[in-house]
Amino acid sequence: MTSTPLQNQEQKVQNDSPKVDVAAGKAATQSMLVNVPKLVTAYYTEIPDPSIAAQKVAFGTSGHRGSALTTSFNEAHILAISQAICLYRQQQKIDGPLFLGMDTHALSVPAFSSAIEVLAANGVEIMISEGDEYTPTPAVSWAILTYNRGRKTGFADGIVITPSHNPPHDGGFKYNPPHGGPAEQSITSWIENKANGFLVNNLKGVKRLRSSQAMSKTHRFDFMHGYINDLCNVIDIDAIKASNLSIGVDPLGGASVHYWAAIAERYKLNLKVVSEVVDPAFGFMTVDWDGQIRMDPSSPYAMQRLINMKDNFDLSFACDTDADRHGIVTRSSGLLPPNHFLAVASSYLFRHRQQWRKEAALGKTVVSSQMIDRVAAKLGRKLYEVPVGFKWFVNGLFDGSLGFGGEESAGASFSRLNGEVWTTDKDGMIPALLAAEITAKEGRDPGVIYAEFAEEFGESHYDRIEAPASPEQKKMLAKLSPQQVKLTELAGEKIESVLTTAPGNGEPIGGLKVSTKNAWFAARPSGTENIYKIYAESFVGKDNLKQIQQEAQTIVSAALQGTT
Repeated sequence: MTSTPLQNQEQKVQNDSPKVDVAAGKAATQSMLVNVPKLVTAYYTEIPDPSIAAQKVAFGTSGHRGSALTTSFNEAHILAISQAICLYRQQQKIDGPLFLGMDTHALSVPAFSSAIEVLAANGVEIMISEGDEYTPTPAVSWAILTYNRGRKTGFADGIVITPSHNPPHDGGFKYNPPHGGPAEQSITSWIENKANGFLVNNLKGVKRLRSSQAMSKTHRFDFMHGYINDLCNVIDIDAIKASNLSIGVDPLGGASVHYWAAIAERYKLNLKVVSEVVDPAFGFMTVDWDGQIRMDPSSPYAMQRLINMKDNFDLSFACDTDADRHGIVTRSSGLLPPNHFLAVASSYLFRHRQQWRKEAALGKTVVSSQMIDRVAAKLGRKLYEVPVGFKWFVNGLFDGSLGFGGEESAGASFSRLNGEVWTTDKDGMIPALLAAEITAKEGRDPGVIYAEFAEEFGESHYDRIEAPASPEQKKMLAKLSPQQVKLTELAGEKIESVLTTAPGNGEPIGGLKVSTKNAWFAARPSGTENIYKIYAESFVGKDNLKQIQQEAQTIVSAALQGTT
């Protein structure tokens, strides 16, 4: 059983636990680095076999992901997916431009080229970044929404080539329709089925131009300065500037690498980028908890470089490789767990954004901290609780019925100062800047503010554990029913609810959630790996949390064995 340990107050990495790799938190060694030439060669030479499930196109919660080394992210996949997206656009009469972005993973550049060859052959108007600049996910979402604002026809959509914070050997490919956010399952299933059909038929029906010819048909778009110039309409940047806060930023070698210096220059902020190194092997990283290189800004192991600099700045932050996740480092508390900052951020926003609609709700996922529920109750705001996946926040963020949407994995977005939509995909840069705004306006950093929440609402003890599960077991777990939970108490406290659908939108959570007054657990299969996850939280204490985890595992084990 593997576990991501709770982050302690001192942010010291503990390697004495058998659950944590001995290399966790240490600098990556040469032997850990992916062989980039071999990886890129495999992208072009390895041919997927669609009769093997692991080699088919499969859209998880954030697009298709895989590695060329395991024949799960290769040229054939990208050609097939790109053609399927073109067919979807034709079916839906989406005939505006397509905004195409990519991050700094090694497989992003070849996939970018493959996608353009197909898109251009299908007559799509392709918008790519000025100066071949890397393009964060939120910049693509922002561009789509900005272009479509006020339009009745000719809508734009987008593609982002990124596996998010996944290891360097991975690639990713995701589609954002005209609403600017992650595509709904009905869309991704359609694209997935069409793409796999192309793989079965050896790419028959896939249109393609030579790379040089395809590139000649693209158009340049200044994602970076367009996005940056608009930031003053979502963040009170004047307050940050006036405070002269000393800010440190680590882009983790990702797509936001050149954005931060431009933000500092545009708004005259006291902001220093600690490194602008871009390396497709990500050899500058410290190793994550399981011995993998992973650009996760919420991990105390991956974030050691910035954590060690915390006393050099009033506030520090980082984003993952496509800049859709954030990590906030404070002098008072070190790296804040994502749930802590989500609680602080949502409380601040709903108290200070006077132009937001009074009925605008606070959005969270079912596996996010109950501290957020308690904050919402004090604010008198409706809580909108949805399954895992940012796609469930898209419509609310788009129409303003949600002021804020955040998930426990450090992804969030929120409305502009005037209550209108900013992005409908996760944006790691605006929560980071919001942390600076909060510190400037409140006179204390988010770590101090969260400690005040713990005093007022109770101390939260939260953890997530993972264990192997076969595809068949994952299906069983996803179909758990409330009737399979025979217990009436959880860790000595009366069970108040057993849910298999989310309270906010009634959609299946792909598992179940069991709650008491002061604790809960949720069990669900991973959408991208052969594992299941148990999330748990207690406001009673650490021992109570461990008991909840043990009882949760008993329930899950019984379900996986087919017993009730």
